[in-house]
Amino acid sequence: MAVAGANTSGTIDFRVVGEAGTMAVALVSRWARRYVAIAVAALVAAHVAMLVNAPSRAVVTLALSGFVLHVVFGKAYSLVPTYFDRELAAPRAMVVQLPLTALGVAGMAAAASFGSIPRVVGTVGALAWTAGVGVFVAALAWTVRSNPTGAETATGDGKAHLAGLDRTANAFVPVAVLYLVAGSYATAVAWNAAPAVDLLAGVALVFDGYPPRATHLLGAGTATLLVLALGARLWPRFLVVDPPRGAFVLALATGALGPVVLAATVPAGEFLVAGALLEATAIVAYAVAYGRCFRRSARRRVAFWSVLGGAVAGVVAVALGAWFAVVDLDGALVVAHRRVTLLGFLGLTVVGATFQFYPPTVGRWPYCTDRTASVAVTALASGVALQAVGTAGGLNSVETAGALVGLAGALGYGYLLAGAFATR
Repeated sequence: MAVAGANTSGTIDFRVVGEAGTMAVALVSRWARRYVAIAVAALVAAHVAMLVNAPSRAVVTLALSGFVLHVVFGKAYSLVPTYFDRELAAPRAMVVQLPLTALGVAGMAAAASFGSIPRVVGTVGALAWTAGVGVFVAALAWTVRSNPTGAETATGDGKAHLAGLDRTANAFVPVAVLYLVAGSYATAVAWNAAPAVDLLAGVALVFDGYPPRATHLLGAGTATLLVLALGARLWPRFLVVDPPRGAFVLALATGALGPVVLAATVPAGEFLVAGALLEATAIVAYAVAYGRCFRRSARRRVAFWSVLGGAVAGVVAVALGAWFAVVDLDGALVVAHRRVTLLGFLGLTVVGATFQFYPPTVGRWPYCTDRTASVAVTALASGVALQAVGTAGGLNSVETAGALVGLAGALGYGYLLAGAFATR
């Protein structure tokens, strides 16, 4: 039997009795690193795609499905069972899923990037992605089947005052998983790998094959909601502070509703403003909650600065989204919004989380230091900012410079993680 819990250093402590439990924990840990490795490769590829002006669909696929969601997958296999006071029922699901989702991303990105590649490659990629997601969802659903809302939280006695927030955060994890299922189906529809479905007789189309619907379901619905839910549990413990519960609960409640409204109404619709306001409320509330935790904490690790940068980028992203809803769409600003959201808010948050789980100083390679990590995070953040300014202002040289700086940051980030993985 294995019992796990997150400690204040950011690692996961496993106390295992029995050889089978030891092997399962080792498998989950080993494959989580492989998910992160695939994710880093996708992040580098996303920056290369931006440098060569690849279509936005390819960049989104690499940045969101390739980078952000593969880190989410790898860590969710350990965090979700832990937070739901359960053991992962099928550890080898990780082994089955990774080739499917990784090849799925590669197929969809390649088909979107190169006109010479038949569209069927993207269709097969979407099918592989959906199958991999099915494995992931089935493994987690079977694991928490006796505790589906997370009422049992495995909150230790020393953190009993956090039990209420932990239960609330857990309850939104299944919602994020539902968004993952919906977003994957919408992706399959967009690649002609599944039939379109009109859920509400034309009032709200979610599965009509329009790619931005899938992006909002996966990005705002799955990735962002998991950042809010898991963050409500992770950040107070990592920063060793008492969290602002009201701000986290407000972020979760509005963050659960906003994505479906946005997905159903983009690029324009009667309720688009409502969806934008819900999502803006969620991200601003989260930024306030994390900012207060950061300010109260005595810890100033590079990982926490990266997450803070992500929170600031999130506020910028929802401000742009609110502008689209209230005023009008602007093609250049749409690109800026997309990059600030995927590489700024989600990207910097994921980078910070991975540096907390895999500290840069663990690696024994040259330059595996906090200073190198600070340089990498600064480059990633600066790259996003330059790209946003360049795309919004029509300054191609600034946009290109941003992609180059971001690529350097992604390579530095990958080097530090590779050093940590090689040492472990």
